Amino acid sequence: MTENCGHDTLRVVLTDIDTGVVEAWRAAFADVPGIEIRRGSILDEDVDAWVTPTNAAGRMDGGVDAAIKRHLGAGIQLRVQRAIRDRFAGSMPVGSAVCVPSGATVPRFVISTPTMVASSQDVSDTLNVAMACAAAFQAVHRQNRKAPGSIRSVALVGMGARTGRVPARVCANLMWTGHALFHDHWFDDDDVLRATLTAQLSGVDLTPPTTRVRITPPKGAAAEGGAAKGAAAQGGAAKGAVAKGGAGRGHAAPGHCSCP
Repeated sequence: MTENCGHDTLRVVLTDIDTGVVEAWRAAFADVPGIEIRRGSILDEDVDAWVTPTNAAGRMDGGVDAAIKRHLGAGIQLRVQRAIRDRFAGSMPVGSAVCVPSGATVPRFVISTPTMVASSQDVSDTLNVAMACAAAFQAVHRQNRKAPGSIRSVALVGMGARTGRVPARVCANLMWTGHALFHDHWFDDDDVLRATLTAQLSGVDLTPPTTRVRITPPKGAAAEGGAAKGAAAQGGAAKGAVAKGGAGRGHAAPGHCSCP
């Protein structure tokens, strides 16, 4: 199931300790209102949900995952892994996410989404950042469907930019794609989300580094107040293959173009 996306305004904070990632965000999101971008730790952000890039098993043993586990306690990993067992039989695919109570006042929720299958995997030649970011934002939709207004603010780091070795500009542009899709469409089916992203981002690595891609929602559905779909905006480069059976390189998909 997919459907148009009408929702209250979500406050989005992009924060990272890497200056290169922060500067790349500033370029990619320059024309996006309401995005807060700063250099710093996600642990300092007073928001309803923290998004943490993880691995398929939800082992919080490195990077931001490990920092959040140290901050919130070992129970957060247990909750994440329980949710992964319940929904995915213990292995969450890239392009999915779980949202669990944090056990703390701030944040109230942790959204865990894999950028890689195994810990410390190089995902620089994949679409995994777009998949993970889109899945995280769709998890916000799901949580707010269950409890309206429960997530009004969310913080994210540079997904895959450190452990996954994704270049900062690539990371920023793929995250832009995931964020834009949040405003345009709500997906109830992760498989449809993955298929949509794979089809339309295939070959994007062959486009100029000033290309961002706005995904056309399934069946051409238009969101309330959304910008035109299926067109690219100025931004940055991205890669064109998804790990574990995704789209291959070399064939540019419709829905993106080079902008001056």
